[in-house]
Amino acid sequence: MSYVALYRKFRPTEFSEVKGQDHIVTTLRNQIKTGRIGHAYLFTGTRGTGKTTVAKIMAKAVNCDNLTDGNPCNECDVCRNINSGSSVNVRELDAASNNGVDSIRQIIEEVAYPPTEGRYKVYIIDEVHMLSTGAFNALLKTLEEPPEYVIFILATTEVSKIPITILSRCQRYDFHRITIDTIAMRLRELCVKEDIKAEDKAINYIAKVADGSMRDALSLLDQCVAFYLGEELTFDNVLKCLGAVDTEIFSRLLRYVIDKNVAGCLDVVDEVLRDGKEVGQFVNDFTWYLRNIVLIRSSAEMADVIDVSSENLKLLQEEAKLISDEALIRDIHIMSELGSELRRVNNKRVLVEIALIKLCKSAIEPDVSGIEERLEELEEKIENGVVVSADASSGFGTGSGLTPNNMGNVSAGMNSPAEKPPALPEDIRNVVENWKSIVDSIEANAIRTAFLRAKLNITEENGNLVILLDEIRSGKDEKYAIKLLNDSNTDSTGVDVKKVLESTIEKKIGKRVTIIVKEQRGAGSPYVLDPRKDFKSNVTEQMNFEMDEE
Repeated sequence: MSYVALYRKFRPTEFSEVKGQDHIVTTLRNQIKTGRIGHAYLFTGTRGTGKTTVAKIMAKAVNCDNLTDGNPCNECDVCRNINSGSSVNVRELDAASNNGVDSIRQIIEEVAYPPTEGRYKVYIIDEVHMLSTGAFNALLKTLEEPPEYVIFILATTEVSKIPITILSRCQRYDFHRITIDTIAMRLRELCVKEDIKAEDKAINYIAKVADGSMRDALSLLDQCVAFYLGEELTFDNVLKCLGAVDTEIFSRLLRYVIDKNVAGCLDVVDEVLRDGKEVGQFVNDFTWYLRNIVLIRSSAEMADVIDVSSENLKLLQEEAKLISDEALIRDIHIMSELGSELRRVNNKRVLVEIALIKLCKSAIEPDVSGIEERLEELEEKIENGVVVSADASSGFGTGSGLTPNNMGNVSAGMNSPAEKPPALPEDIRNVVENWKSIVDSIEANAIRTAFLRAKLNITEENGNLVILLDEIRSGKDEKYAIKLLNDSNTDSTGVDVKKVLESTIEKKIGKRVTIIVKEQRGAGSPYVLDPRKDFKSNVTEQMNFEMDEE
């Protein structure tokens, strides 16, 4: 007989064997014992948490004649047929490959006939969120009022993609991620049954890497045992097999980050890749390492929560004194974003190196925490008598707006944005040429619609945006737009329309713009601006911009 994978060999066959889902198992067993069985169930949760397993156990339990405390006997003909997959009354449909209307119509046709054995027909639809809209619609009526001998069990990892009309007809059960302790306990039980020698530390690491999935944990254990067949499964062996990295490397990497040693960080990356470690796992484990330091800094009692050796715990406690909470949170944020990005790119090494450079050089990060960290560095240097120059390499050049002369005022104005410089004539030209995109970015729907419909004559005068109005030749859309600009708080929401438009332009070009409305007879019909013509700061040589009718 061929080898059977551990996750298949030790798949639970009754409710009492299901681990980590007591809130669901207890409810279903009570329903079965009391006969309060629903007609439609929805099992949702991450992969490997037991959705399909519990569905099959329930299919046996509702049909078994020899129930023991709500558990199927697994010995009668009905249970054996369901276990072997030969039962005609229990059908499992994979919606990922059978997501069309025809598959659901076949089920609807079968539902009309009562079961040939047992009391219920059970339909288990796995990954139900993959069904097409037509398939959902076809299932809707039957799911709402099926025959009394039919039970539907829908399983999904993405409940948000299921129509509300389906959700409202099902009893919903959320399968939780299984805890590390629960997974580790189950792995130890199976190691005893399979005569596998394994260190507790190795088992705990596999349980952590499984990320709440019992099936993943069993697959990883199977992989490690096969790699070190006949040998004791040690922590170091698990690290090598799974492409993981020892904690010592994370400690060394963090100290390089604290010392802002970019070369050291890149050497660590080179070492990890040279040893054939998996990049994504490396990033996730380093993020977890930073998380452990955050916990230690938050409370001394957290040392009991962190599952590490006493030697590694001592390292964590030392490093917790070397870094601030703000820096830790910023580093975790950067590494978490990196973990998400790595799934979508091929050249992962480049992204990892850039992220580590960000950790070392806070000047690269433009957020407030980065600015505060740079200020602390400057203040420390000045206190120590170090001469600080305002160069771009340190992040305090003209581009950042921070110099030793004005850094004392930065903290006071940290929460209020600096006043933008006034727009130049060429800036106004840029506004005119991109008028439609600017107006289209206005958040208020009524204001945006009014200015998209209006054909306005726009020019520049003394760095201001001037809108010219010919009362005789302008249409109602143009007059309405001008009225909104002339009269503050005249729109339906009581908003100052002129300020809204000026603010929108300021966000687009980064400069302060003042809008002026002027009436000018004979301004002529508006026409499309020709960007090739020289821009002249003169009212008599106007620049006109025509908006397309929406």
